[in-house]
Amino acid sequence: MTGDGVVRDLLATACPERTVVAVDPIGRGNRKDTALVRFAEGSPLVVQRATDRRAIRTEARLLRAIGERTTVPVPAVPAVHAVGTHDGEAYLLAAHVGGADLHERFVDLSRPTRRALVERFGGWLAELHEAFAFEGYGALTVADGDADGTDVWRDEGDRTAGLVAERDNWASWFEEHATAAVERLPAAFDDLRGRLAACVADAPEGGSPPARLYPWDFRPGNALVADGDVQAVLDWEAPLAAPPALSVATAEYLVADWYVAESAPLRRAFRAGYERERPYPDPAPAHRVAAIADSAVDSRSVVTNPRYPELDREESVAVHRAALERALAAWE
Repeated sequence: MTGDGVVRDLLATACPERTVVAVDPIGRGNRKDTALVRFAEGSPLVVQRATDRRAIRTEARLLRAIGERTTVPVPAVPAVHAVGTHDGEAYLLAAHVGGADLHERFVDLSRPTRRALVERFGGWLAELHEAFAFEGYGALTVADGDADGTDVWRDEGDRTAGLVAERDNWASWFEEHATAAVERLPAAFDDLRGRLAACVADAPEGGSPPARLYPWDFRPGNALVADGDVQAVLDWEAPLAAPPALSVATAEYLVADWYVAESAPLRRAFRAGYERERPYPDPAPAHRVAAIADSAVDSRSVVTNPRYPELDREESVAVHRAALERALAAWE
C-alpha cells in the first residue's frame, strides 16, 4: 500500500466520520512520515507516522502540555483519536497551521520586526523553562511503559508532564553529549578539536543543577509566520532535559546568530524576552561549544547552512568555526 493509501486507511479508523479528499506529503523531519490531509468538510489535519511508538507518544504528550501551560504557539492535538497505532506504526494527528516558513522570510522582515520576533522566542523559552522541570537529564520519554496504548494523561500540575529523563548524572551526560557533538564535526574542524575537547572537559557545573525542558531544535526554521507574527512552532520530537544555560546557548545561536552577521541586537532582544519571565542563565563556554558543535551538523552528519539564502558548505564551515573560536576565546 502506498503512503497515501496507508494514511487513508488509518483515518478511516481514527476519523470514520470524515471523508478524505486529499493527502499531500510534507517533507519535514527525518524520523517521521508527515502528510497534510484535507477532508470534504472541516479543517485539515497533519498526520505523522513512525515506527517508534514511544517517541510519537512523547511528542504528543509534550505538545499537549505546551499548549496547556504556555503561550508558545504549537499545533493543537485533538482530545480523542490523536495518538494510536495502525498497521504496525504509531501515528499522531495534529491541527494544520497555515503560514510561511520563517526560515525563508526572516531576513526580509524589517529590523524592528526581527527583533520583536526574537524577543518572543526568548520569552517562549523562558516560559518552557518555568513550565517543565525534571529530575534527570538527556532524552525524555513517556514515563509508563505502555508505548502501544492511547495517551490518556491529563495535566494536573505535574511539571514533568508525565515524562522521564534517561540519566541521573548531569556531568556524565553533558560530557557524552558535548563530546559526541565535537567528534561529529568534519575534518575542516580538526585543528580546533583538541581545544574544543579541553573546553568541554572544563565544564563548570557538577552536582545536580536544575533540569528544564531543552528544545534543541527551537529556531525560526521550525516556525510558521504570517503578517509578521509566528503562527506555530513545529517539530518537538526527541525532547531533552538539561540545565537552562545549555538550551539558552543553543537558542541564542539558532535564533539570534543564524541569519545575520551582526547579531548583537538580536541577542539583546532574545535576552530581554527571556528576562521578562525569569533570570537569564548565562551559558559557560563549554555550553556554547556543545551548542554550536551540535548545531553545525545535522542528523546525517552533514554541515548545516546558516543564513538565507543558505551559504554554501565552505562559507557555512567558516561561520561555525568563527562561533566556536569565540566560545574558545571566552574560555581561554
